[in-house]
Amino acid sequence: MERIFMKGCEAIAETAVRAGCRFFAGYPITPQNEIPEYFSRRMPEVGGTFIQGESELASVNMVYGAASAGVRSMTSSSSPGISLKSEGISYCASARIPMVYVNVSRGGPGVGSIQPAQMDYLQATKASGNGGFQMMVFAPATVQEAVDMTWLAFDCADRDRNPVLILCDGVIGTMMEPVQLPELKSDVELAAIRESKRSWAAVGHKLDYNNRGWIQPGNWSTAVLQHQNEEAAALYASWQKNDVQVETCYLDDAQLVVVAYGISARVSRSVVEDLRAQGKKVGMIRPRTLHPFPYETIAALDYGRVKRLLTVEMSIPAQMLQDVELAVQGRCPVDTCLASGGNLIRKQQVRAALEKRLG
Repeated sequence: MERIFMKGCEAIAETAVRAGCRFFAGYPITPQNEIPEYFSRRMPEVGGTFIQGESELASVNMVYGAASAGVRSMTSSSSPGISLKSEGISYCASARIPMVYVNVSRGGPGVGSIQPAQMDYLQATKASGNGGFQMMVFAPATVQEAVDMTWLAFDCADRDRNPVLILCDGVIGTMMEPVQLPELKSDVELAAIRESKRSWAAVGHKLDYNNRGWIQPGNWSTAVLQHQNEEAAALYASWQKNDVQVETCYLDDAQLVVVAYGISARVSRSVVEDLRAQGKKVGMIRPRTLHPFPYETIAALDYGRVKRLLTVEMSIPAQMLQDVELAVQGRCPVDTCLASGGNLIRKQQVRAALEKRLG
C-alpha cells in the first residue's frame, strides 16, 4: 500500500473523511489549526459540510445537531478550547449521540503556551464535563497510530453511541511522518452507516418522549435519568474488559519499568532500547488507550522482581501517576520524570532518571 508523507493533524483529518465523516465544525486554536484548515478544503470534494463556528461553544453544538441526525461528525480543538466544548460533549454523552473529537494539547493551565504538553490527562480521563460521563480516550504515539485510532474512533462512537476522544500532544499533531491511509468508504458503505442509525436518529420520526426524548437532555424524570446512568455505567465497565489497548516491551526480566504515552513514550522507548543494549534490565508499558487504562497490565507485574516504576509525562504536577499508583497498590515505589509548560521531555532527562534508579 502506498505511503504518504503527512503532518499529524492533516492525517487525522484525511482519515476522518475516509472513515465517513461528513460534518466538521471547529474554531481556530494552535496547535490544531491544520485540522479545520484541511477539512475546509476537503469536505466540499466529498459532499460534506465544513463550518467555522463563531466560537468553540457554537461549533460543538453544531456537531451535536449533525450527529443527532445520524451523520458521522467531528470537531477538534486544543486544551482551553476543549474546556469550552465540554458542555456540548456532555450533552452528546447524555443524549447517547456518537461523535469524535480531537484534542491536540498545549501547555496550561489557562491559555498556557502553544507548545506541546500532556497536561489534559485528567480532563480527558476523569472530568471531560459535568455529570460523571466517561469516554474512550485514544493516545497515539506516531502519526500512523493517529490515523489508525481516528478510523477506529468513529466505529467505537457508533457502536457505543458515545463521544470518543483522540488525545494528541502538539508534537504528534504537527510532526510529519510517512503513513498508510485507509481506503475511502464508498457511498454504499456510508448509506449503510446512516441506515443503521435510523431507529434513533432525528430523521423525521414522530416525537415520542418515551423512546426518543433523550435527544433533548433535560426531558428526564429522576427514574429515567438513573436508568440511563446505570446503562452508561455498564457500557464503561465493558471497555475495561474488551477495549484496553497497551504496548509492552522487555517485561520478562525488567526490574525497573517505565510507563509513558504519546511523544513521551517515544522518547522513553529510545532510552530503554539504549539501556537494554548495555544489559540494563529496564522494561516499558505504553498505554494506547488512556481510558480504559491498562490497570491489569501494571497490576500483573512480578513485584518480586520489579523494584520500581517510573512515569514519564509532560505534566507538572504528574497526572497519569494517579492511575499508575492505583494499579500498583503500593507494591513498589512509583517515581516521576516530568516536564511542563511546553518544555519537551528529553532523552538525557529520561536517561538520568533511569540511571539514578538503576544505581
